[in-house]
Amino acid sequence: MQQELLFKVLVIGDLGVGKTSIIKRYVHQIFSQHYRATIGVDFALKVLQWDDDTVVRLQLWDIAGQERYGNMTRVYYREAVGALMVFDVTRASTFDAVLKWKDDLDSKVTLNHGRPVPAVLLANKSDQLASQQPKLDSFCRENGFVGWFETSAKENTNIEEAVRCLVEHILNNEESPMIERDPSSLVLSGYTNTKTQKDNLSCSSCVKW
Repeated sequence: MQQELLFKVLVIGDLGVGKTSIIKRYVHQIFSQHYRATIGVDFALKVLQWDDDTVVRLQLWDIAGQERYGNMTRVYYREAVGALMVFDVTRASTFDAVLKWKDDLDSKVTLNHGRPVPAVLLANKSDQLASQQPKLDSFCRENGFVGWFETSAKENTNIEEAVRCLVEHILNNEESPMIERDPSSLVLSGYTNTKTQKDNLSCSSCVKW
């Protein structure tokens, strides 16, 4: 019997870093230079045939950059089980804001076992700047990110790989992701008390520690 899992994933970061562009590229395979600024929060759904037995539905929450560290983020973050945190490689201030977003996230939502939700850092707009991010390996280790990727919504670089890395971490936080469930029902998952098994990840492009 095929199981269906519903995961709420946040996409957060400062205004103009490309969150909406990343979601549009990932979900609809389109790119435009002219997206309007997101007001409040926007939503998108991506359905993945994860394996022969599992369908994963990702509910992507596009959190507006101007909501930064505000009271409303607590409402938006509720029941999230993972996050993509985005900065713009061409704007240093958006990288400086990453830890404020991470602290905001960690202070407002945790999994049932008390661990923070897994977060993958996206160094976006990599098509505009050559790689200058060797420090990100240590930055992510020190600040609790499960991995990082240089991404480009314009050139469709590493977006699917980044999401796959995140979903694998989310599934590893599930107590028993392969238990049988009614295929007609969706289960908003992520609240079981279990040990994360990072060593079992299979994605070679995912940073692991």
